[in-house]
Amino acid sequence: MAVTKERKAELVKSFGKNANDTGSTEVQIAILTDEINDLTEHLKFHIHDFHSKRGLLMKVGKRRSLLDYLKKTDIKSYREVIEKLGIRK
Repeated sequence: MAVTKERKAELVKSFGKNANDTGSTEVQIAILTDEINDLTEHLKFHIHDFHSKRGLLMKVGKRRSLLDYLKKTDIKSYREVIEKLGIRK
């Protein structure tokens, strides 16, 4: 369920400014989106896994705050990120 090293490196490479840019808002949003998608698939089969459901809701809230911050600071980057990741506004 966790994001593998290879997948995380791939996300950093596509959304970061360089290969070591793991802390930028865009990269954090991309990693959280990948984790959210994995948890969503998990919860489709394990409906009564309430601990994972809570973790999913926390990740969604964290991503929402990062998206709000990105929208407030850099609207162009915000639009690019939601388009690449397929996130609704």
